[in-house]
Amino acid sequence: QVVVPEEVFFTVAAAGILENLLVLIAVIRNKNLHLPMYFFICSLAISDMLGSLYKTLENIFIILCKMGYLTRRGDFEKKLDDAMDSMFILSLLGSIFSLLAIAADRYITIFYALRYHNIMTLRRAVVILAIIWTFCAGSSIAIALFSYEAATVIPFTILFPLMMFFILCLYVHMFLLARSHAKKIASLPTSTVHQRTNMKGAITLTIFLGVFLCCWAPFVLHILLARFCPHNPYCACYMSIFHVNGTLIMCNAIIDPMIFAFRSPELRSTFKKMFCC
Repeated sequence: QVVVPEEVFFTVAAAGILENLLVLIAVIRNKNLHLPMYFFICSLAISDMLGSLYKTLENIFIILCKMGYLTRRGDFEKKLDDAMDSMFILSLLGSIFSLLAIAADRYITIFYALRYHNIMTLRRAVVILAIIWTFCAGSSIAIALFSYEAATVIPFTILFPLMMFFILCLYVHMFLLARSHAKKIASLPTSTVHQRTNMKGAITLTIFLGVFLCCWAPFVLHILLARFCPHNPYCACYMSIFHVNGTLIMCNAIIDPMIFAFRSPELRSTFKKMFCC
């Protein structure tokens, strides 16, 4: 086993929770950020916080087991483990659907710029987020309770590449048509500025997606291998880096807020005001 020191786990997790909490506070305090795009970004921040919190609680659980305060097969420990698994699945599903919502929002911004505020209102954004989190919460509880059934594991693991493929197709379509769309609205006086801003948002989302894949895909692969080939020596070799894959999940919670801060002038300004009182 490749073991990551517990101090590293807690440090990375605390940093991820703190950074995403700052993003939530910044959006709440700045009324200029009360827009659908930033609501979806807050949804992604909450998902990242849940991922960091899950790994923190899991490590506390392991430490208590080593100290003899908890057993690995008791009824209470089983319920606690199910609750933590549910939190992990909720974090993963929340991140996937939040990224999908951000991608759809960017798509509407680029190709329906003149009608964007009529299509994506704050009320619709709130309804979309309510549907996403209701579905994710229900799915996470169901998957955690029946995680030992192949019929549950297979749809869960298939959902990850399926949603990523759908978002990727959305991206390809977005970038292929962006230039031709820009030509159609070139006669508008602010079209160049709007197009540049919209494409910057699309590039930011591309970075989000790349970071998400690099951080979450190894852990999802671990789940697949643990379910379908736990005794294969090659699978066992990969599963020995379980702690490293868990650390990558928490690194995702640290990197995402950095992308927000560096690529959003409004958020940068809000952070400066917060830190400088």
